[in-house]
Amino acid sequence: MTDDRSPRLLWTEDGAPQSGRFGDVYFSREDGLAETRAVFLTGCGLPETWGGRRQFTVAELGFGTGLNIAALLDLWRREGPAAGRLHIFSVEGFPLSRDEAARALSNWRDTADAAEALLAAWPAPTPGLHRLDLPGFNATLDLAIGEVEDALTQWSGKADAWFLDGFAPSTNPGMWSDAVMDLIAARSAPGARVATFTVAGVVRRGLSQRGFTVEKRPGHGRKRERLEAVLPGGAPEVAPPRVAIIGAGIAGAALSRAFVDLGLRPKVIEADRPGAGASGFAASLVTPRLDAGDRVIAALHAAALERAGTLYAAVPGAVLARGVLQLEQAPRDAGRHAKVAAQDLWPEGAMTVLDAAACTDRLSEPVDTGGLWMRDAMAIRAATVLPVWLAEADRLTAAVARVERGEDGWRILSADGQTLLEADIVVLAAGWGNAALAPDLPLSPVAGQAEVVAGIDSPTAIAWGGYAIPTGEGLLFGATHDRGVTTPDANPGDSARNLATVATRLPSLAARIEAALPSTARTAVRATTPDRLPLAGALEAGLFILGGMGSRGFCVAPLLAEHIAASAVGAPSPLARDLAARVAPSRFLTARGLVQPDGSADG
Repeated sequence: MTDDRSPRLLWTEDGAPQSGRFGDVYFSREDGLAETRAVFLTGCGLPETWGGRRQFTVAELGFGTGLNIAALLDLWRREGPAAGRLHIFSVEGFPLSRDEAARALSNWRDTADAAEALLAAWPAPTPGLHRLDLPGFNATLDLAIGEVEDALTQWSGKADAWFLDGFAPSTNPGMWSDAVMDLIAARSAPGARVATFTVAGVVRRGLSQRGFTVEKRPGHGRKRERLEAVLPGGAPEVAPPRVAIIGAGIAGAALSRAFVDLGLRPKVIEADRPGAGASGFAASLVTPRLDAGDRVIAALHAAALERAGTLYAAVPGAVLARGVLQLEQAPRDAGRHAKVAAQDLWPEGAMTVLDAAACTDRLSEPVDTGGLWMRDAMAIRAATVLPVWLAEADRLTAAVARVERGEDGWRILSADGQTLLEADIVVLAAGWGNAALAPDLPLSPVAGQAEVVAGIDSPTAIAWGGYAIPTGEGLLFGATHDRGVTTPDANPGDSARNLATVATRLPSLAARIEAALPSTARTAVRATTPDRLPLAGALEAGLFILGGMGSRGFCVAPLLAEHIAASAVGAPSPLARDLAARVAPSRFLTARGLVQPDGSADG
């Protein structure tokens, strides 16, 4: 970790962690857990406040060692509502390493299970929002690494409870600024509770001026007083919505998993079978779009790759190969790869520039250019992932012709006008099929043919414009890239094109492929957008789309599906607001007058 992000951790004589940057301790070794429970859990009226809730959101400013969250998770597991879902958001500008946090949390046996779960999911200290799964506690933690004001600006959630645990206003005034107080108020649900150790006037006035009722309470230990605050109002529970997903490729499967994770049972409609389209190849690359000039695009794909890696790794047998070598395609790529590797968005060692000799060594055959080793990219077996992610959905095999508003939500119709389903929330996830269901969007088809040859392998997954991917039983290679084609047929001419694509860059591999022929060809059509960014968001109230992902679907779909599911049901999204804006369908519909700039439907 660079020093500008380090807390410059010190340890007191009695073993308590202390920030050298702010000159303050994180907690007392003797009673840190007791203080957390008294100040934050009791201060927010927990567990009583979450009684009977299906969803409950806690936000924290000052993640520190994770002690507050460990205590919260422990309480939620013991006394949380049955089948309730806990969402946690926390901000840390100067993150501890996993080892530093483990040492700090080792003081508390009562929360050992929660601490172990946090440490197992501990993210790299890269800037942005990181989603941590805590399945043993029926909870997720979205941890924002960065400045508190920026993190709150980017967060989409509404907190039911706030733990304000930054270092004291006298040492860390930025954590308690007017701008931060404005954001706390804006990100609070009706009836939100606030707890903090400080009784500084700037904090009392800041909360009071923004509508909170503020009271001093007896402090804990040596601290004479603490604060509690409540925002007027209440958060009524609403009935679970009916959810329908059209499509059962990687987009539909990722959506199914995301809605199930929020406690819902979606209905998935597919005309053929899961993976019948572009998600049905023997292997699929999970690689980010590399952008050295647009930080938002780069950040989107860095976040997506991190999330995809976590979720695919949780499916036994899904990952075929870890790491992908991106070979240079043009002279400018060497400089571009160097800029990408230098971006602070990637974990240490995640992007490594290799020269031609290093690429040759990695591939065990001569290569005349350098490349970029993407350590966290991977190849997966979609046929393993899709059934797992679709397992808890209700399934219907039918061809969907259109979706229209009904008297009570949305109606999904067949070609003869029969109603297949009615739902409150519908997500279009039909790949190129989305073009017919949402004709106002600028989707374009790109047809491709790829080949599988049995009995040979590659030391790693390789991409260069073409690709070669180990499948476990052989090698997938290709692919053709034919714009505007919607009904491709596998043919020998395209098989020859694919072999020539390999031979141009990897002649030794091409010779091995040729010796192992014949190959088995498969075709599919992907959908792309004019800016080569996905479509992920609302078309109208209750109608969403996940599509236009081109060749990046397996990388971006898991994160974007969670974003759509959260947006649809009012849960916190793991996608930062500026990233969500770049993939929102409204970027095209607004320009054509179909959606207003605020995202509402025209007419």
